[in-house]
Amino acid sequence: MNIIEAIILAIVEGLTEFLPVSSTGHMIIASSLMGIAEDPFTKTFTVSIQLGAILSVVVLYYKRFFQSVDFYLKLFVAFIPAAIFGKLLDDYIDSLLSNVLVVGFTLLAGGVFLIFIDYLIKENKKTDQESETITYKKAVTIGLFQCIAMVPGVSRSAATIVGGLAQKLNRKTAAEFSFFLAVPTMFAATGYKLYKFYEETKATGLTITQDQTMMLLVGNIVAFIVAMIAIKSFITYLTKHGFKLFGYYRIIVGIIIIILVVSGVDLKVV
Repeated sequence: MNIIEAIILAIVEGLTEFLPVSSTGHMIIASSLMGIAEDPFTKTFTVSIQLGAILSVVVLYYKRFFQSVDFYLKLFVAFIPAAIFGKLLDDYIDSLLSNVLVVGFTLLAGGVFLIFIDYLIKENKKTDQESETITYKKAVTIGLFQCIAMVPGVSRSAATIVGGLAQKLNRKTAAEFSFFLAVPTMFAATGYKLYKFYEETKATGLTITQDQTMMLLVGNIVAFIVAMIAIKSFITYLTKHGFKLFGYYRIIVGIIIIILVVSGVDLKVV
């Protein structure tokens, strides 16, 4: 991997991590087409730049993170289901990740679902307290929806926003809570993966070079900036127009992955 490839992956991460389009599917396509999916450092890089994306949420909504203890308790109870099921199903999730076709078909099916989401789940468009308030019951329910995103290609963002809408939250509130929940969830998942990679590299004797350290730094900065832009743009668009565009886009990406795999292109999960 060179610095240009690192920047491209960071842009892809920043754009797709918080949108309901599955960052996993986009990372598969980008890294495979650039021929760097099998590079041992690529896996570490794609995981570590998630930290930059996480930081964008904290910076954009820093005032919300100083609200109250109640705010953190609700994030905690929403995070618990993913923590439990993630640990129990770790090996099974990894086995699903090794099958790129699963990602392709999940993207496709999820796209169809998003196109009809406005008909399936009626958004609470009232600007009353109920549509903007996250209760503990709603937080737990959204946390359970997040577990669905353990299936590669589902999209953590899509699952949690849909979970919020199912609890009669308006689009803006559902999307923002999805972003907040990403902080503990992604931080825990990223930390765990980096620890596993550290153990693997220690066993094999691999080390990170000075150039690779620079790529990690640049990648996190790029992912941070791009994610901030993506989040602000997404909130505005989602509030006005809903999910249809993202649904059509997911279908296109899913079909591309399926066609590439069927055609014999060796796509790799990083």
